[in-house]
Amino acid sequence: MPTQGKRSRGASTGRSDGSGGSLLVRLRGIRPSLSPAEDRVAEQVLGDARRAAGLTISELAAAARTSETTVLRFCRRLGLRGYPQLRLALAEESAQPRSSSPKVTDISASDSIDDIIAKVAFTDASAVEETAEQLDRMALAAAAKAIARARRVDVYGIGASAIVGTDLQQKLHRIGVTAFCWNDPHIALTSATLLGKNDVALGISHSGTTTETVEALEAAGANGATTIALTNFPVSRLASAADLVLTTAARETSLRSGATSSRIAALTVVDCLYIAVAQHDLRRARRAVEATRRAVASHHVDH
Repeated sequence: MPTQGKRSRGASTGRSDGSGGSLLVRLRGIRPSLSPAEDRVAEQVLGDARRAAGLTISELAAAARTSETTVLRFCRRLGLRGYPQLRLALAEESAQPRSSSPKVTDISASDSIDDIIAKVAFTDASAVEETAEQLDRMALAAAAKAIARARRVDVYGIGASAIVGTDLQQKLHRIGVTAFCWNDPHIALTSATLLGKNDVALGISHSGTTTETVEALEAAGANGATTIALTNFPVSRLASAADLVLTTAARETSLRSGATSSRIAALTVVDCLYIAVAQHDLRRARRAVEATRRAVASHHVDH
């Protein structure tokens, strides 16, 4: 079933076809919800998955300065039956590394321009590929159906998330879907208060913890609107406030936090959502795109 928040908190956070996507992607997604001891296990696994796959449970527990019981609890948090399944999954992922992947993706003072280009390209490409791999197909289809049928769609986002929201608004407008993007907290709450059961509210937050976005989405849901969350973390306040959850898989680093790969990953989901909405009435969407293209044609330089 689709990834859901407030109406089905136990739903899967991975793909609805049963593959669940990359184990490491899932781990990064749930990491903020781990206990300190579990997070130390996650640090060992994410730091060197190949090495972790070769450790016994006692060795991994010792490396993480915790107990074997915590390691087993960590496995269950990932949806695995036990430690053998974790080792097998890590071994499978380690056997298929990206050939051009840099060992360290954060930027250092000694990096050359070539290093910067390689690291940025790898991080952004990974964000797109891993987001596509783990995106819940059923949740995406349900979100597109709700938007295609909605009287209006209100999108909430602050900072870099507002850029993503604005992109979704203009895409939906081009195919005849009434949509608005609000990045002012007061206007967002005003908007949410006026929504009803025939409307859709979509909140965007990489962390899932932006209070202004959470409050607006909760208010929209309380007034009967269908609510959708777009976030990197399926176990977050924003996700729990939504009927449907669409997740990204971005790896933010210290210099790139909250602005780059997370935005590219979110834009990938927005593009998929836009096309899925357009598909509900493809003929109408094509007519609308052509009409809007003609409307702005005179504002382009004639070559």
